[in-house]
Amino acid sequence: MNKQSGIHYLREHREAGSSRPVPAEVTRIRDTVVAGLGDLLQGAFDAVDDSLFELANNARSNNEQNRYFEAMREIRIKRKGVERHFQNTVAQYFSNPPYTGPLQEENLSQQDNADTLALVGNDDLEEQVALNAMITKAKAHFQGPLLQLQTRFSQVYPEATDESPVNPMAPEHLCSAFTEAIQALEIQIRERLILLKQFDRYVVSNLGMLLDEANRILIQAGVIPNFRYHGKAGEQHEASKTQPADAETAESSSQDTANASEQAASSAVFEQIREMLARQRANAGVSPRSTDPNIRVVGGTELASLLSSLSLPEARQDQHNLSDGEPVSVDLRQLVQQILAQADTGDGRKPALNEVDEDLINLVSMLFEFILDDYNLSAPVQVLISRLQIPILKVVIRDKSFFSQATHPARRLLNSLARAGIGWSSSDEKTKDKLYGQIHNIVQRILNEFDGDVALFDTLNQEFEQFLERENRKASLVEQRTRESERGRIKSQTAQQTVDNLLKQKVSRYKLPESIHDILMNGWSRVMFLAYLRDDVEHRWNATVKVVDDLIWCLHPHQEDDERDQWVRVVPSLLKSLRSGLEEVSYNSSRLDEMMGQLKHQLAEAFRTNAAIEALQDSPEEPEEDIATIHQTAVERQQELEEAAISEYVAQIDGIEIGNWVEFRLVNGASFRCKLSAIIEEADCFVFVNRMGLKVIEKTRTELAHEMRRGRLTLLEQGALIDRALDAVVGSLRNKTA
Repeated sequence: MNKQSGIHYLREHREAGSSRPVPAEVTRIRDTVVAGLGDLLQGAFDAVDDSLFELANNARSNNEQNRYFEAMREIRIKRKGVERHFQNTVAQYFSNPPYTGPLQEENLSQQDNADTLALVGNDDLEEQVALNAMITKAKAHFQGPLLQLQTRFSQVYPEATDESPVNPMAPEHLCSAFTEAIQALEIQIRERLILLKQFDRYVVSNLGMLLDEANRILIQAGVIPNFRYHGKAGEQHEASKTQPADAETAESSSQDTANASEQAASSAVFEQIREMLARQRANAGVSPRSTDPNIRVVGGTELASLLSSLSLPEARQDQHNLSDGEPVSVDLRQLVQQILAQADTGDGRKPALNEVDEDLINLVSMLFEFILDDYNLSAPVQVLISRLQIPILKVVIRDKSFFSQATHPARRLLNSLARAGIGWSSSDEKTKDKLYGQIHNIVQRILNEFDGDVALFDTLNQEFEQFLERENRKASLVEQRTRESERGRIKSQTAQQTVDNLLKQKVSRYKLPESIHDILMNGWSRVMFLAYLRDDVEHRWNATVKVVDDLIWCLHPHQEDDERDQWVRVVPSLLKSLRSGLEEVSYNSSRLDEMMGQLKHQLAEAFRTNAAIEALQDSPEEPEEDIATIHQTAVERQQELEEAAISEYVAQIDGIEIGNWVEFRLVNGASFRCKLSAIIEEADCFVFVNRMGLKVIEKTRTELAHEMRRGRLTLLEQGALIDRALDAVVGSLRNKTA
């Protein structure tokens, strides 16, 4: 099918109906949604730019690097046009809403069966699979808000019916608008898939807030205000009939929806991998095993029985130090083939695996290849998890839902182990570390106790989660104290710097008497410091600054009658404020009366004799001024160059969120991992802590950007280990089948 012809039809169809009047509440929703999607889309494009830049940096050849840079350039040039096209298309959906299909996942799976997908090209297949997974996940995750919104929109638009409901914000419409908008980009399939992935991550996954806002606007407008969703589609309850148990029902249905979302996404990835593996076999000319009469296919219970005796000798050499040495690399395919070769079939035929089991074994091998190369895993955890290749293979052969079910016990346990150990920097003190001991014991128990029953993984995961909850509670308390301490320290530094700068600026203009200079710089500065710290509560900062201004003003000559009258009114309250403030900070209490007496004398002299305080006139010689100007220009030019060089890295630093883990590498080659605990905006300060919640380092945004530019700061990926591994496997297979 010609994509462009479909695009022109859609555009003409929308434009033909664009003049239709839109209800006021729909206009509000449209403006809110279009603006919100625009902001989310900007985040997606920024992430695409970062991803392509990283891929270009890690490219293995000049051609590959040029490809990513060209794609980056193409997207940067046409980005604004794509964003505008996408927003315009979404806006038109509200004027002429298209028909919205059912929310059930079966609709998508029926559309894209094997016969249908076989008719499209490889690139279109991959793009369609990615889109279907995105839409399926969104429909499952936002099923409740989508159903409410669809029901309400069907009341707003008169042409909508029960058989043909409408919802301009349905995921399939938004995804369609985006794929239509990016048709203008001349990029290859891999870059298109990166675009779709970031669109899913930044736009589709954040639809919830826009859906809730749209429902809120329609509820305020009186459109089915009492409609509530409790689980399955079609179940409606009026607010007046809800029972106390509805809260539990809603929570349970929300959890079920989230699980369905994860399972749908994982299943789509698994089917995509199997499709590409089948394509590899077809390209290699491998015929199905069932057509060869000399081969007996071994699978299911028989294969699981054969694998029961399979073990990893390296993992049993020293059960007390499983993380010693390098990660264990095992050729699972070869091990299984050896077991099959030793099996006696009894009929003279050669035993062989069926295609499903062979795909599963290949997938386990590829997953552990990724795990052994995953920089985000700390070294001890990487070694420990590498010992689990044989047990996981046994799990997969017995229970094939490991790849298609995100909540599989073994999968959850692996993800938990990797996530918990991300903060390890080295294994020097691992024997004294409770977390290390817990992970070590888990791996040890799996190697010794696993007999094919995956319930062991569930038990171990529950025990591990309980342990982590206790440890995280302790670390959270320490981290909270660390944050509060750092915020207090940095606020004190900021207060002191602000006071010093302000006083120096005001005092440096005049030649003040020694006694007054001393009161301001060594006494009143403390009052201002406390006022700055307490300003959120007591709002005294401006008053303390005014005291300084009033004091300097009173020392000026005043000849006009109204000014002299004002001087008489100001001085008593000024002296009172100065004394009370200095008494509050206990400034030189033994000499306070004497100092206040000197101050009164200075003020009286200034008023009586009309003597002026001398303004300091700095008049440096011309050559020095020229040199200073030249030096300042050079510094500014150097600073501009530095800012330009780190601008792209500053954007990445701004993308770091509280709780994200990073790794710093020191000049001497050592490294340490830490977590972002706080961003103190007023001081532009990022505070990092270790696993125990103790402060490790603090740096400004610019300093972090320089560290990243020099290759001494790495952002660690914290997504689920198996999910990241599956993404890597898909990318590897895509390259091989391209």
